[in-house]
Amino acid sequence: YYELAKQQQSGSSGVLSFRVVGGRSEAWAVIDGTEFISLTANLGDAKTTITHPATTTHGRLSDEEKERAGISENLIRVSVGLENPQDIISDLEKGLASL
Repeated sequence: YYELAKQQQSGSSGVLSFRVVGGRSEAWAVIDGTEFISLTANLGDAKTTITHPATTTHGRLSDEEKERAGISENLIRVSVGLENPQDIISDLEKGLASL
């Protein structure tokens, strides 16, 4: 549907993943430190969302399965929405300042 998307929209979004130093508690500190980014297990929305895959989307996997999939306790995923990019950046900076 790439050709159709090019006709219907002027831009695109994306999902980014990053790891914080530490583990689960540090990842949740970043997530809890954001203000307007929505916490969700679903990465598809018009608004920016944030998730902790190890306890949401991949929570039912064994530790070994998570390791094979690259899902660590310090992994965070953000699905970028339609908000002003600077607002998203500022909110993530607030979350990262929680470390």
